[in-house]
Amino acid sequence: MSKPTSIKTSEEVRDRLRILAAERGTTITELLEELAARELTEAEREQRAAEAARELGIEYTEQVQRAGQDAWAKIRAHQGGAAA
Repeated sequence: MSKPTSIKTSEEVRDRLRILAAERGTTITELLEELAARELTEAEREQRAAEAARELGIEYTEQVQRAGQDAWAKIRAHQGGAAA
């Protein structure tokens, strides 16, 4: 088991995490662990994009990379997230 640590955040964020955890029947710690495990790092996203292109028979060029990043930015914008 890993050593516990603290994360500083605002009361507003803490309260939201508490509500989200309660709604899921879990703890804030478990909620954060799930989020961290689910979200990909930039390197992991890049690796998966290259693998997907290879599976589709597409050469993963800088142009393809930019087009993919632009597409995801538009998707996030339509979902209410920040566009990259």
